[in-house]
Amino acid sequence: MSAALDNLISPAVLFFALGAFAAWVRSDVALPRPVAQALGIYLMAAIGFKGGVQLREAGIDGEALLGLAAGLVLGMTLPVIAFALLCRFTPVDRTNAGAIAAHYGSVSLVTFGAALTLLEAVGEPTSGYMPAVLALMEAPAIAVGVLLARRSGAPGGALGAQVREAVTSGSVLVLIGATVIGVVLGTEGRNDLDGFFIAPFAGVLALYLLDMGLLAFGRIGALRLAGWRLVAFALYMPLVGGTVGALLGWAIGMDAGDVALLATLAASASYIAAPAAMRIALPEADPGLSMPLVLAVTFPLNLIAGIPLYLAFARLLTGG
Repeated sequence: MSAALDNLISPAVLFFALGAFAAWVRSDVALPRPVAQALGIYLMAAIGFKGGVQLREAGIDGEALLGLAAGLVLGMTLPVIAFALLCRFTPVDRTNAGAIAAHYGSVSLVTFGAALTLLEAVGEPTSGYMPAVLALMEAPAIAVGVLLARRSGAPGGALGAQVREAVTSGSVLVLIGATVIGVVLGTEGRNDLDGFFIAPFAGVLALYLLDMGLLAFGRIGALRLAGWRLVAFALYMPLVGGTVGALLGWAIGMDAGDVALLATLAASASYIAAPAAMRIALPEADPGLSMPLVLAVTFPLNLIAGIPLYLAFARLLTGG
């Protein structure tokens, strides 16, 4: 409960709440669109670069390769599962279904941090490569979500063009490219760029989430119009993802702590990378649908009840 409360009062969440409050009282607070886009690109580059450095530092052995492969599989399959559920059981259109699916295929850094805190508190060890698994799940989930949103159902070359467009869209390209740069430069490169990509990250994130709070709750009426089925999705999708992640981690021989972390990653939903990417790649998608689902429903669910549940399931699977 302490970890949940600490994360609920983190600067990022509080600035999002400030933006939501400003929207609720109809304040004239607003970020110019070019500024918001620049902040989004910065976050993509910083997340990708730091993830690439972590991947370089973690080193690659057989166990790490299996874990990274599991993260890649989850990043590519969870958006497809989410998209299918959204199209089948909710009234959202294909564009918004793809955008929401990208959020639920991607991951939450804060939720991951809360899981690490809990595991340390209960003495459950984890592997050093798990942060790299987190980094690896971001770009595939975003690319798949964009592809699902843009698919017209046309076969052959049209599908190939859509894949290329999804993978080379600005946000995905920056995220993937920055990750590769982080791998190439490693710790020395991180030290060189510490003053730009590391130290200012929390402040830029807070400002970005202030703007996302304004956007999300300025359009909260769209969520009310969509109805209870979208809210239900935000409650059951984390359980679906967490179960898939835990079973996959158990199947490849992970220990209980890593299984719990992989389940947490699969259950979490992004409120940093995916919203920034969708704002650039799918500007026609409505953040008034995705952001309240992620931050008002899934995020607190995972922090308060989900992480202990995933740990209990991991211990049950592994006999820990």
